[in-house]
Amino acid sequence: MGRGVLLTSNLPQLQNLIKRDPVAYKEEFLQQWNHYNSIRQIFSLNPDEQAHHFRELVSFISQVATCYPRETAEFPSQISSLLLESYGILSPETRKTLLQNLIMLRNKDVISSIDLLKSLFPLLPRTSSSSLRSYIRKTILSDIKVANQKSQNHKLNRAVQAMLFIMVERGMSAEMLGDKGKMKASNGHTNNCEGDSTDEAMWAVVLTKELWKKGVWKDAKSVSIVAQGCFHPVTKVQSASLHFFLGSDEPDEESDEEASFCFLLDVDIKSLHHRREVNKKTRSGDKKLVKQLKAAKKKKHHKPLSTPNFSAIQLLHDPQTFGEKLYDVLNAYDKRFTLDHKILIMQLLSRVMDYHKLCVLGFYTYIVKYLFYRQLRVPSILVALAQSVHDLTPPDAITPVIRKLSQEFVHPGVASEVIAAGINSIREVSRRQPWAMEEDLLGDLVEYRKSKDKAVTAAARGLLKLYREVNPSMLKRRERGKEAAMGLVSGSAPLPYGHSVEAAVDIEGLELLEDHLKQIREEDGAGEDGSDDDAMWEGWDVESDSDSDEEEWINVDDNDGEDLVISDSDDDSPVKKDSSITQPESSSPPRISSLATSKILTPADFALLSDLRIKAAAKAVETTGSSKAKRKLAALEAQKSHMSEQQTQDEFISENDILGPRKKVKADYSERMASIQKGREGREKYGSRKGKQTKATPSSSTNREKARNKPLMMILSSGAVRSKKKASLRDKQQRLRAHIDKAKKAGH
Repeated sequence: MGRGVLLTSNLPQLQNLIKRDPVAYKEEFLQQWNHYNSIRQIFSLNPDEQAHHFRELVSFISQVATCYPRETAEFPSQISSLLLESYGILSPETRKTLLQNLIMLRNKDVISSIDLLKSLFPLLPRTSSSSLRSYIRKTILSDIKVANQKSQNHKLNRAVQAMLFIMVERGMSAEMLGDKGKMKASNGHTNNCEGDSTDEAMWAVVLTKELWKKGVWKDAKSVSIVAQGCFHPVTKVQSASLHFFLGSDEPDEESDEEASFCFLLDVDIKSLHHRREVNKKTRSGDKKLVKQLKAAKKKKHHKPLSTPNFSAIQLLHDPQTFGEKLYDVLNAYDKRFTLDHKILIMQLLSRVMDYHKLCVLGFYTYIVKYLFYRQLRVPSILVALAQSVHDLTPPDAITPVIRKLSQEFVHPGVASEVIAAGINSIREVSRRQPWAMEEDLLGDLVEYRKSKDKAVTAAARGLLKLYREVNPSMLKRRERGKEAAMGLVSGSAPLPYGHSVEAAVDIEGLELLEDHLKQIREEDGAGEDGSDDDAMWEGWDVESDSDSDEEEWINVDDNDGEDLVISDSDDDSPVKKDSSITQPESSSPPRISSLATSKILTPADFALLSDLRIKAAAKAVETTGSSKAKRKLAALEAQKSHMSEQQTQDEFISENDILGPRKKVKADYSERMASIQKGREGREKYGSRKGKQTKATPSSSTNREKARNKPLMMILSSGAVRSKKKASLRDKQQRLRAHIDKAKKAGH
């Protein structure tokens, strides 16, 4: 009797004894199990009554559930249903305890991953605690990652992806209200209740993005989840989905409070502190100021580079329909979306159009109204325009856009930077579709190469160089250049729109690789009969079914020494080839290598071919010294340096391509720190020797030291003194505060 009372009041001790000997203490466990069932019925009616004792019993049974699997078979489902059905009325401690024990049961393999995730997914949008929400999120991600660690768990992935897709699709029928991200229910009221489909869709997109970033999911189904989010009626879900394809980062639900301040790029820190001193002093204001400063510092010093997610764009299902739906959303809600959100949609649509060679012609009509130099964020809009054009885009749809660019950006009434940006935009569009340019307009634009501004001159010369390569006939005779003029005389002309280049006859420089391999075989002692190649294919030849098959082949060469000619005529009589008829040959026929038809070229062969071409070009430069040979050598070296980059990355346009070379670009944080560290090399710490008499070669005093000894009448009219007299009270306060801060740092 004393033992039973002791074990009943001390559950940790009973838990330890049960794990050592489950059979001996089964009666004590059944007693606690019956007690749990009775308390659970009371708890379901009144959660505040005996909540502490109920949490202790749940933790106890979760620990020993593996010892009595038959008796505790329904225990996980009871915990899960209690969380899902009564989550809103449970206390925070009870929620956390039930959730932790449910996860413990998964770690003990009492329940499967699918059962756990079915319980955790609905809790994410309903949880108001940031710590508990972060705990649920990390549990979901780690569980899926561990399940796919050794090999892909296709069963689990399909089940989870189906749940996430349903979470996104659940709110697709709602009406969009605009940039606030709220939905409108069917009855006309705004739907902002706890756990609505808005938060579900947001969490589905966030989790899919995290699993993609960690490399757990890299399939088309995960891409389809985020692609569905691009058309969600909630702008917040749309933005997160668009950022996934664009490769840029966006704050998610884990840092939702900090996310509202991430727009601060260039924050006036002193202004924030001054505003805090003037306004009412509250604890929430102090917390808000700290978060603003942290967000601004993180955004300024750790700004991520945006690289397009081409692998996700490649896995899109039905890209043409996806692009058309994106344009429909952009056009239908043009007045409801902010400019930043519309630019996000433009950027994604342009990259999908470029990668999959889509033709969404309405996009060019839509974007024309944003093409004027006073438009906010016009470089990003110009980048989206140029990125959307490709060689299959009809020139008739692009010609009005180029004309609009020239009218708005290229005229004497705007700044030189605007002219350079306009010509660069026209050049990037024309590089993808040269036939969209008008001949008269091209002549006017090329004349800007005589401008006094360096950026405008570079842009006009770039456009001139482009058309010398793609279509020199559109240029005037004096502007074509030597090579383009010689090409036109020889009869070479650019292919019209819709025509493709003929099949390649040979690979340029392949004869160099053939001679190199032949030389290697001769040095190794291998014959020219190809015995070394036969040795490489040893064990890969497919044997014939029987040796008698060889006798069935007919030798067509043995035709009594006569040449057989096969004719297309209906006459069945044999036609002999007249040996007197010969084909005309040129005086110096080009050598065509047969290596590509007799050997499978590997990436190593192409790398070797690139080196051989560079060596041959360098030898030609040493021999002839012509400018053509030098240009060819420079082009081959540049091609080799960019060989490691992907083709899609090379075709990606940035805002720097549109703006062109600037006079002085402001350095970022990393560049400034690198410059500072470089300046500190080879000198003592804080050891500036300027104007010091202790140097090896003494120099005069500095201008600052000389200004201190100037007479008063000489400095009364200086700008520094007059600016102090006319300074406002606010400027004087800032100067005084800076002086005090500097004195404190100096230790005075």
